[in-house]
Amino acid sequence: MINLIITTTDTVPGRENEVILGLVRGNTIRARHLGSDIGAGLKSLVGGEIKGYVKAMTDAREEALMRMVKEAEELGADAVVGVRLTTSTIMAGAAEVLAYGTAVKLK
Repeated sequence: MINLIITTTDTVPGRENEVILGLVRGNTIRARHLGSDIGAGLKSLVGGEIKGYVKAMTDAREEALMRMVKEAEELGADAVVGVRLTTSTIMAGAAEVLAYGTAVKLK
């Protein structure tokens, strides 16, 4: 359960940042699954959403966010502002998902 505020904005509406605690981040690297690759290959013939990949990326984003939140909680943050998510290919068949933002104490 998340006990702090996470927002993509630079501030929390109606609150002021009292102390900036610094950059927090969380990441994960995920490799493709053979079963998903087979399904993706078949789906590419007919078109449509590749559900196995959607689930894998959703899980990866959640894991990266939870790792970022854990780091912010360890700093005693009330919120993480300016949150962003990025993805990058690490090698053929593997991608990194990175969540990052600024941990703050609120007034």
